[in-house]
Amino acid sequence: MGFRLQRVHIWSGEVADEAGGVARKLALLAEAGTNLEYVYTKRTSERPGSGLLFVAPITGPESVRAAREAGLSETDHPVVLRVEGDNQAGLAHRLTQEWALNNLSMEGLSLSVLGDRFVGYVSFDNVEDANRAAAILGDLGAAQ
Repeated sequence: MGFRLQRVHIWSGEVADEAGGVARKLALLAEAGTNLEYVYTKRTSERPGSGLLFVAPITGPESVRAAREAGLSETDHPVVLRVEGDNQAGLAHRLTQEWALNNLSMEGLSLSVLGDRFVGYVSFDNVEDANRAAAILGDLGAAQ
């Protein structure tokens, strides 16, 4: 089993933590024809009433303009990898165990399965950790 890895360039910005807060930001991107593959939101404990919105990809002048109008900007934190491949029972454990054995800590992880394929997004604190994680995935995929 091989894995397909891709670095995801994330855009993020603050969003109101209220009904419609995220929808208002995403509406601007939808109107520009942006086809998002990654949308993640989270509340912030430091600023009650607000949260963060992370999206990708933002490509092309209309999408970039819409993202900026929505108050989003490209960010280098977190460093996000998109991972996809064939699904197998226990896969999430094997991936996270290999990273743990190599002393890698994730900032976040989301994995989903559709049919016999999985896709996931894993975030790391820095590029070095993301590169190490990718190398481990490559080794793990080659060993299958």
